[in-house]
Amino acid sequence: MSDLEYKFVSARKVTVIRAPFSGGQGKGGVEDGPDKMEEFGLLRDIAELGWTATVDDPLAKFDLATLKADPSDVYGNCKRPKMVSDCCRLIFDAATAAHENKTLPVTVGGDHSIGMATILAFANAHPDGGILWIDAHADINTPSTTPSGNLHGCPVAFAMGLEEDSWPPHFDWIKQVKHKVRPDRIAYIGLRDVDPGEKKLLKELGIAAYSMYHVDKYGINKVVEMALQRVNPSGNKPVHVSYDVDAIDPLYVAATGTPVRGGLSLREGLFLVEEIAATGNLAGLDIVEVNPALASTETHIVDTVNAGLSIARCALGETIL
Repeated sequence: MSDLEYKFVSARKVTVIRAPFSGGQGKGGVEDGPDKMEEFGLLRDIAELGWTATVDDPLAKFDLATLKADPSDVYGNCKRPKMVSDCCRLIFDAATAAHENKTLPVTVGGDHSIGMATILAFANAHPDGGILWIDAHADINTPSTTPSGNLHGCPVAFAMGLEEDSWPPHFDWIKQVKHKVRPDRIAYIGLRDVDPGEKKLLKELGIAAYSMYHVDKYGINKVVEMALQRVNPSGNKPVHVSYDVDAIDPLYVAATGTPVRGGLSLREGLFLVEEIAATGNLAGLDIVEVNPALASTETHIVDTVNAGLSIARCALGETIL
């Protein structure tokens, strides 16, 4: 049972939003992340920390495997834009409902393309709130800059409304969303693989971005302090954390789609969410890119899934003492 206060979720209620989605990239298996997290005890862990959980499965009506296999779902160099858009719109609606009901949405993926939905929903519920994007990658490519065409590398650009003229028409619904994510309300932690077009955008927009260089130079505590100061300078606004497990070094998290060596240690990765939880401002959480199919050993599956569960527990108030 956690005794931490959550100022924006006073009833200690969680909405677990299942997002078994792999359409934002080509590798299979990441759609099994939510099932594995639940199999290893996600809902039990939430309950033991004193939260009441409901489960929302907004993509259940789709045959996701058939959608992903549709060869006609392309637009320019963008792969599966209709699938990504249709699914993200449903996740956006689910996250919006969770915020309206004063619950804490915990979205479990699935690949990180779903982040465009969750951070958009957060920005509309809390226009002055802050977002921390914890990831090895910046995920701010636009359709015109993405080298691969995989839309899990573009969610921040969509949520910010960047270069809308280059978007596939499937994403026109985002253009109607009232509040886009503002450059001064998002910060990155853990970056170490950033494309040239992304570097340019980060600099031009003045987005706070803390790479592993900054973690090495200042330490994780100072980096978290700096990031929170940038996105939540008053210290009393809600914060959403969108956490790609590949932010943690593959030594600890091997079963993920785009691992990059030189990442956060497991303790740094958990301290980060412990510290955010301690502020009392956490109002949304994503845990994405757990991919059991990419494990080469059973130990890799266990380690990666347990890392995801540990992120959830620390975000929801688990402390060492």
